[in-house]
Amino acid sequence: MMEKLASALMMCGIVNAALYDGVISTKQGKVQGHPAFNSTPNGNLTNWKDITVWKGIPFAASTAGENRWKAPMPAGRWNGTFDAKNYGDICPSTSSNSEYTISEDCLNLNIWTSATSTKQKRPVVMWSYPAYSTAADALFDGAGMADAGVVYVNYNYRTGALGWLAHPELSQERVNTVGFNSSGNYGMLDQFAALKWIHDNIEAFGGDPNRITVMGQSAGSAATQHILNSPLTKGLIVGAIIESGVRDPHDPLCETLAENYRNLTFALNQGLDYLADKNTSSIANARKLDYTTFVDSDFPPTSSSWTFTATLDHYALPDTYENTLRKGAANDVPIITGNTRDESGATYGLNITIAEYLADLNETYSGQWVDKFLELYPGNNASQASESENQQFTDRSIIGTWIWAQKWKQAAKSPIYTYIWDHAPPGQSQGAYHESEINYVLNNLYGTDSPWTDEDYEIAATMNSYWVNFIKTGNPNGQGLTRWDKSNSKEITQRLGDGFGPVPLALADRVKLMEEWLLTQPVW
Repeated sequence: MMEKLASALMMCGIVNAALYDGVISTKQGKVQGHPAFNSTPNGNLTNWKDITVWKGIPFAASTAGENRWKAPMPAGRWNGTFDAKNYGDICPSTSSNSEYTISEDCLNLNIWTSATSTKQKRPVVMWSYPAYSTAADALFDGAGMADAGVVYVNYNYRTGALGWLAHPELSQERVNTVGFNSSGNYGMLDQFAALKWIHDNIEAFGGDPNRITVMGQSAGSAATQHILNSPLTKGLIVGAIIESGVRDPHDPLCETLAENYRNLTFALNQGLDYLADKNTSSIANARKLDYTTFVDSDFPPTSSSWTFTATLDHYALPDTYENTLRKGAANDVPIITGNTRDESGATYGLNITIAEYLADLNETYSGQWVDKFLELYPGNNASQASESENQQFTDRSIIGTWIWAQKWKQAAKSPIYTYIWDHAPPGQSQGAYHESEINYVLNNLYGTDSPWTDEDYEIAATMNSYWVNFIKTGNPNGQGLTRWDKSNSKEITQRLGDGFGPVPLALADRVKLMEEWLLTQPVW
């Protein structure tokens, strides 16, 4: 009786207590959360005793059977109270971790908050994970964000053939349902559905549905960029954090990195070939097959010849990146975006010969551009060649992000903040590698077993403060932090990691060369 009374008082906002002491009501039914920690975590969390986590809450129905290759359907209501103690199933093609249960009933999400009342209306962030990951991975634990007063949500979404297949029959289905003659992007529609569920339900968890920032890294940064751009999510967000990241739409890497997409003709033709390869004649028959039929490669993928990625369908993905920047995104909101030093072609500790360097230059560039890049990124010996190889790719990321920021400002009024992350976490030899900033911005060093030092905890506190300030106000700056200026015409970005503050994009003649070369490339 007393437990029921406490829950009722909590939902009315009358008492302040950790939300795991009561039951939360969502539009699908009641959910019971649990303490995020049973003992003091390592690190710098101060409100850990108040942090509640709800795991595995369905935000959409199973995608199996007749729901395969359809926009996510609403989650059904449940009777009683959903015990949100354990992570839900993960989607196929996302992880080989034997501890996870894989199924097509995988569209679920997790919520962390230190709110002590459902009426607090705290700012919200939705995290989208990178490729070959899941919302259950320790790297994406949200208690560090929750400790700082943010309601943090992460979620699962479809990928591989099950998330991105396009096919003429599927296009006809979309014509019949929403009037668009296109298909594919079911994983993207999952991402949009998670955001809409958060908007509809997060107030019950002490969050503010009108203060949602979206955030992600790599494939998750692509998800964030799609949410930023798509008219299907217009008005649902107030900010976007795009980690590794965006780049000038003229950069050929747009074809291969996380933000890559294919045109609808390619996607439809591939879909026809794909079903033929599976010896099935129709989408109806394909929906009857076991999902493992459509898991096509080792993990991580090494042998698949299929390209399952976003499709320029002019529905979920409304236009090319260049046109979207020129016309303006659906959501004109503040942005943080940047890269890590050792990613997207830059490899820490690289050791190549002069001949290998010259071969790479000739593969990357052509004609006069080979000599121009060799002049500014010389390779007179193996050491210099290795350094130049890395530096040109790091510069390309920094400069390309800055160019994107300048194009963003042509049609948008909201500010954009760019960065380069250069801290190498301890216990590894890949430098400031792809994903290396995540533990720090989420301030969740407690959840992994790296040999963290006092310096790492200090960097994490600083990075988390920048990100939390941005989530709360649309501006990363705050008391005790080195000032971070919004991007402008000055060729400057913000250094984060081993130092904090403005730094040049690159040497001025290298910036000029990169800009000139990029303008000669096809546009995405």
